[in-house]
Amino acid sequence: MHIRCRGDWTTSFRALFAQVCRPPAAGQSGLLRADFASSTAAASGKLPKLLIDGPYGAPAQDYRKYDVLLLIGLGIGATPLISIVKDVLNNISDEEQPAAPSSASASPAVAEFMTRRVYFYWCTREEGSFEWFRGVMNEVAERDARGDVVELHNHCTSVYEEGDARSALLVMLQALHHAKSGVDVVSGTRVRTHFARPNWRDVFKRVACNHQGQRVGVFYCGDQKVTPELRRLSQDFSHKTTTKFVFHKENF
Repeated sequence: MHIRCRGDWTTSFRALFAQVCRPPAAGQSGLLRADFASSTAAASGKLPKLLIDGPYGAPAQDYRKYDVLLLIGLGIGATPLISIVKDVLNNISDEEQPAAPSSASASPAVAEFMTRRVYFYWCTREEGSFEWFRGVMNEVAERDARGDVVELHNHCTSVYEEGDARSALLVMLQALHHAKSGVDVVSGTRVRTHFARPNWRDVFKRVACNHQGQRVGVFYCGDQKVTPELRRLSQDFSHKTTTKFVFHKENF
């Protein structure tokens, strides 16, 4: 569960859990963990009881009907998109497994799943935010080692872009560390981190060239300031190329 503290209710919610959780370590960007086997958790009492209602419909629920997905998440907005990435890998893995005799009734559901390629872009200002989904990122990178299905892009926007002299030393150290250990020094995952925000026009152009004549579902979750640009690019490239981009948004 990933919740961003933004207002009185979510701040109080976090404070309630902080009483029975370990405080975040340096570089973990507020991540709380509870160790049930420790005496500290036992002395502090049980974790608060949660009553969950839902699920409710969301803009990203129809992603299965697109050949290609372009997923863009800003900050905590990556949360619903990470779920999509995992679901795509799970469905493709299930299709590759030999069908059991009793699975004939499940064939219509499998046929409805059309997605074969995913481009995932996650932009965050804080380096520590990569801790949120470190386990998932490594899992995806391991399951799709060649990047045939999911292409992951992490962007740390508080650092100058790669071509800037002010970030040249960091880029060099990052490259050396990744070549030696296979782990990115910024995110702590197997996914290489880029600096500064992506050039969204170049991103759309690349996807359009790679998937001519196909339908691309663009799913964005994050600050609404970026919404007009992404919607406009979806419309422009749909009109100027044979690739059709369908834009969906979920702002917070």
